[in-house]
Amino acid sequence: MSAIEYRDLGVSIANTPILEGVTFTIASGDRVAYLGRSGAGKTTALKTINGLRVPTSGAILVDGADVAQQDLVALRRGIGYVMQQPALFPHRTVFENVATLPRLLEWPEEKTRAAAEEWLRKLDLAPEKFERRYPRMLSGGEQQRVAIARALIGAPRILLCDEPFSALDPLIRVDLQTLLLGAAHDTTLVFVTHDVREALRVARRIVVFDAGCVIADTPATSLHDHEHPLVRRFMASAT
Repeated sequence: MSAIEYRDLGVSIANTPILEGVTFTIASGDRVAYLGRSGAGKTTALKTINGLRVPTSGAILVDGADVAQQDLVALRRGIGYVMQQPALFPHRTVFENVATLPRLLEWPEEKTRAAAEEWLRKLDLAPEKFERRYPRMLSGGEQQRVAIARALIGAPRILLCDEPFSALDPLIRVDLQTLLLGAAHDTTLVFVTHDVREALRVARRIVVFDAGCVIADTPATSLHDHEHPLVRRFMASAT
């Protein structure tokens, strides 16, 4: 079953084309990286999945339904989203940040607390140490782990990640990639990056964007065999 389907999708902003003729599908449970240079269109393609960008032509479907015809509030509550900056609520504690969606959904407080503590532990944030802290009291890596816990607590069917580790040092990035893959192992993952090493680490499949178009769509294990010159440049940068 396809979780996400792009149908000849185009996006223009202020009459400037950002995406053109994008067509591919992502199967439920797959892990896909959108790889490309800055300005290639990969983040715009990601944002069409949860309706943050509106197509100007074609369509995008989530679970078989056109995003343009869906209740966006309900859609977004079923899709986790982790950005480059953690975007935590600065006036809320770690626990309160992680509990954001359960409280919007009016979960019982006991269920909310149990789920929040479980996710903090999964992401190596011991609740007894971290849950009462505020974001300003955390390192960048700790803040991003809180953001991942907040995104996954509602068991989303899809998790969108927009260069979530690009501001972190290489060792922390690898640690968080491992934690993310373990935490989201049953979730359809769409991960935007311009780092080919990261793409190869987190994804089973890689879609390469350039100038608003898809220039490669291949299993991660086959990326090194692709003949497009830009793909070859990406692979050369990983050696």
